[in-house]
Amino acid sequence: MRREDMADLTAFVVVAEERNFTRAAVALGVSQSALSQIVRRLEERLGVRLLARTTRSVAPTEAGEKIVRSLAPIVREMDQSLAELSEFRDKPVGTIRITTVEHAAKTVLVPALAGLVSNYPDITVETIIDYGLSDIVADRFDAGIRLGEQVTKDMIAVRISPDIPMAIVASPDYFARHPLPEKPERLVDHRCINLRLPTSGTLNAWRFARDGREMRVRVDGPLNFNSIELILDSALGGLGLAHLPRDQVAGPIDDGRLVSVLDEWLPPLPGYHLYYPSRRQNSPAFKLLVEALRTQARDFAQGR
Repeated sequence: MRREDMADLTAFVVVAEERNFTRAAVALGVSQSALSQIVRRLEERLGVRLLARTTRSVAPTEAGEKIVRSLAPIVREMDQSLAELSEFRDKPVGTIRITTVEHAAKTVLVPALAGLVSNYPDITVETIIDYGLSDIVADRFDAGIRLGEQVTKDMIAVRISPDIPMAIVASPDYFARHPLPEKPERLVDHRCINLRLPTSGTLNAWRFARDGREMRVRVDGPLNFNSIELILDSALGGLGLAHLPRDQVAGPIDDGRLVSVLDEWLPPLPGYHLYYPSRRQNSPAFKLLVEALRTQARDFAQGR
């Protein structure tokens, strides 16, 4: 195989997996027009159409799918081998792509990255905020951060946070118009602000536990969001009850802008875990990220 054939096939695999020329061009470090010409040239050389194009997206044809199935593992193997070459550099280098939720990014990931990116300027961490349960292999992420119970059994998982205390809150103005709920069953009388989960399309259930009995309650209300920041803003605005991590509402509770209810019913969420698909995910840059997250988790556990 000629070297230009391998380069063109690699470019095609990236386009097919991204299903978007713009994203693939960014990943490959070339212009979109140059990438389009590469794929067109490859199709002409092979004599088959590899991509079905529309004005909004691209998708591999049957012939294209066959190439992707054969070559994608090889391309990933090459990417891993090139990443491991950074061991021979004076400083680790590379891009790490992570999928996570905004609370984990804000409270766990970003604090751990402060020292990492300062000490290793050639490492880039790209973080995608997504409440869906992404397939990190298919979506070409190096790792994900989710609650421990959400990590599938075939992944390597590293706990990076303690359990997460929760709170149900609303503003004093809201409670001036609605009675305080004395137990979870009374939430049917309230306007609750929900988090929409994109993977299942359902609303996130609120968790309760008492006397050894656990329950999950699906509540109703006028507002659904896919961002806890918007849920918090809505609660502060007197628009309803919100179920949020306590660290996100501690300040407004302390200064009286929010009132916490049903505290004795609320169990913590299981802590966050970093997860990834293989022990071969061991580039120097990735190892440094894992160690930064582990160190932060140990410090937190020791009260530092």
